[in-house]
Amino acid sequence: MRRARSPATIADVASQAGVGPSTVSRVLNGGQVSGGARARVMAAMNDLGYRPRASARSLVTGSTGTLSLVIPFFTDPSAVQRMRGVLSAVDETDFELVVCNVATAAQRDEYLGPRAPLDRSDGLLIVSLAPRDHEVEAFVRAGAPVVLLDAHHPGLPSVRTDDVAGGMLATRHLVELGHERIAFVGDRPQIGMGFVASDRRRDGYRLALQEAAIPVRRELQRAGPHGRLVAHRLTRELLSLPEPPTAIFAASDTQALGVLEAAGAEGFRVPEDLSVVGFDDLEVAPYVGLTTVHQPLEESGRRGVARLVAALDDEDTEPYEERLELRLEVRRTTASPR
Repeated sequence: MRRARSPATIADVASQAGVGPSTVSRVLNGGQVSGGARARVMAAMNDLGYRPRASARSLVTGSTGTLSLVIPFFTDPSAVQRMRGVLSAVDETDFELVVCNVATAAQRDEYLGPRAPLDRSDGLLIVSLAPRDHEVEAFVRAGAPVVLLDAHHPGLPSVRTDDVAGGMLATRHLVELGHERIAFVGDRPQIGMGFVASDRRRDGYRLALQEAAIPVRRELQRAGPHGRLVAHRLTRELLSLPEPPTAIFAASDTQALGVLEAAGAEGFRVPEDLSVVGFDDLEVAPYVGLTTVHQPLEESGRRGVARLVAALDDEDTEPYEERLELRLEVRRTTASPR
């Protein structure tokens, strides 16, 4: 059997290029090298398929050439769209990306605490997880740039949307259509994770009702673990009330899909009998005609990476807290009540 070929080394590149190993190192790290020698080294690297090891480069330059992303439930639809923006932005840089998926409160504490990947990356992007004060102090001591995406802490730069404003935007739309019995379906807080988006969207829902002098009814508010099936169950509870709602605002498009399915199962026509508004504007939303609050998920991912790279280059002149714009996409699931 033919033996597997060993990866090329700096010595192999130097030998083929006819230069010393120190010259190869200077080429790799942007040092002063004559044009001819640089061309020979690059040609040898290409011929040999040489790829510099991050650990070796780190010893020489103090840089790992990687960025780290800490993101919860990265297979969820909204996280996937946000990651798409992150990946497209990273592809335009010389960095590689390390992804740390958070699925439990224990993992959250690890990746924002003792296992925070600051020792093996040049910068850290944290999505939807608001770090605690002691965690931020540890980040600052480590000296590596950290940017929050869809999260907030006064000690760190952030890129996010205003969830309260988004909740008001969705509810005002329903109020303007003439609805008064407007329900809310959202998330039950996950202990130890610190998610606040659903609660803040519910706050916006309540403020918009108060603004319109519509009573905020406790029986029209439901919360449970995030997911379509749970939203389906909660909606059936709402539609079985003696006076069911004429409209439902769901804290996410995923939950709005559960609302739509439950409405059909209970014999409620959308939007004739029930109007539905979601939040996120996932790729599926236009296909089902869902009226929803659009948040720029992909753009937020790109902006987060741009802020992190700018911080690494000491060029970040953007506002400390960058707010991205929300807008309402009106489609087929909302109409005036009968």
